[in-house]
Amino acid sequence: MQLSLSPDLKRLRDEGYEVRVTEAGHLVVSHVPYANADREIAYGQLVSKLNLSGDIARYDGDHVAYFVGGMPSDRQGAPLTKIIHQPSPHVLESDLVAAVGLSSKPENNYTDFHHKMTTYIDMIIVHARSIDPSVTAITHSPVEEDDPTGPFEYMDSASSRAGIAAIANKLRLRKVAIVGLGGTGSYVLDLVAKTPIAEIHLYDGDDFFTHNAFRAPGAASIDTLRARPKKVDYFAGVYSDMKRNIIPHAAFVDDANVQELSDADFVFLTMEGNHTKRLIVEKLIDFRVPFIDVGIGLNVVGDRLQGAVQTITRTPADTRRSPERHGIAFDTPEGEDVYDLNIQVADLNALNASLAVIRWKKLFGFYGDLEDEHYSVYETDGNHLINEDRR
Repeated sequence: MQLSLSPDLKRLRDEGYEVRVTEAGHLVVSHVPYANADREIAYGQLVSKLNLSGDIARYDGDHVAYFVGGMPSDRQGAPLTKIIHQPSPHVLESDLVAAVGLSSKPENNYTDFHHKMTTYIDMIIVHARSIDPSVTAITHSPVEEDDPTGPFEYMDSASSRAGIAAIANKLRLRKVAIVGLGGTGSYVLDLVAKTPIAEIHLYDGDDFFTHNAFRAPGAASIDTLRARPKKVDYFAGVYSDMKRNIIPHAAFVDDANVQELSDADFVFLTMEGNHTKRLIVEKLIDFRVPFIDVGIGLNVVGDRLQGAVQTITRTPADTRRSPERHGIAFDTPEGEDVYDLNIQVADLNALNASLAVIRWKKLFGFYGDLEDEHYSVYETDGNHLINEDRR
């Protein structure tokens, strides 16, 4: 049944209870542990009638509830007579038959459905926990997103449970692009796919090879690798199970399509330095689109690897900074960079992506930002994270 959930019903759902509303107007909380007459743990459903105002469920003060399953008992197998007022089956709906009716009214009654249902659950589950202390009615089952235009396929209950939904909404951007779906770019996607961006556009013309699988989050199957999909199609397929509107572009960004970035709210540049990257950077500056550029450099010193991870930020307010001043690499460095040989350093890719996404979240006010650094570098040998170029 589609209805506008009142705050108390949303709270039940967001806290991890299995909540549903039937067509006939019953609120059902499933997976409620109880002790049965055989002194065993069983699971049932707690049911309450709903009072509907149009399509909104409101609590009307009814303190009666119903239990579908067996007879709720104490650890000795005796029925919970203090709260059972109707000890015989009662048909609520054709497929919803209560074993017993429950009645327990606190001094000032219940304040809402959340108060009512959790109080009854606590009175029932305490006896089950005397048999097995680990049992719980909280399952954190996923709930489909009610809004067909929302950014996710199912509800982001974490933000509401933590009370930071208003802060999370600062990341509710219209369009974000990731240019380059290599090791770092794929981890950037993994992180931003969990945020309420309306559209995420992926740009990369390469196929998805075995060495890419070892640098990317998750684990691709050998059948996937044999099929040799485009990187953007592979990653869009993986993350579309959670995130809506991940739009793959199986092409490199160049002068023919760079205009597509002009209306982006933000761009992550996770590609190697070359003449095309210079074009993209110069165009993003002209478009006044903020962006972050990332990079990893590795060298062999003795028999060990040594390198650095850098994160560079550019916003429309940086009018006095040239791209070179930022340290953005447009040319292939002299000498052999071990990173370009596809050595597997997924840890550095993940770190590079995490630092970039944290910086992006600071720009949009999700995290506090005391220094407003525009260049940072992490050095592996000394474990130093250095901020420079503060505004």
